[in-house]
Amino acid sequence: MSESKEARYEQAHRDRAVQEEYQQDGYKSRGKLAEPAVCPACKAVYHKGRWTWASAPKEAHHETCPACHRIHDKYPAGHLTLSGPFLQALQDEILNLIRHEEKKAKAEHPLRRVMAIEKRNDGFLITTTDTHLPQRIGSALKHAHGGELQVQYAKDEYLVRATWKK
Repeated sequence: MSESKEARYEQAHRDRAVQEEYQQDGYKSRGKLAEPAVCPACKAVYHKGRWTWASAPKEAHHETCPACHRIHDKYPAGHLTLSGPFLQALQDEILNLIRHEEKKAKAEHPLRRVMAIEKRNDGFLITTTDTHLPQRIGSALKHAHGGELQVQYAKDEYLVRATWKK
């Protein structure tokens, strides 16, 4: 395959992957947003095709970011269920680890946020605005405390369900 054919193939593959991602996640814009934009809720700035934590220029128009849109609609992209007797003994430590992982992820990617941490009879349910954060938190819990982590991605929608047990 010549370089030009290979480059065209790679570009077509990237375009198709991006198109499929946007088709699956109804909270991502279908086209490019006008720049610069600032989210009125969280103050994230859309610049050069992505959301970042930066100072908003005066001429920036208001556009709600996908994370704030999901939070407003109460429509998570990720679910992480924590269960097991181990949780009761180290509840504060585990909640601190969850918040720490969210803080690190959110600093790099403003659209990765914990929506809610809900106490349940047998543990916790953590909902997130993206599909990466549940796995990140679950992996951190497994690394710190052992246990079993399972991650399942939905085929027909932008959704992940993860469970961690110990």
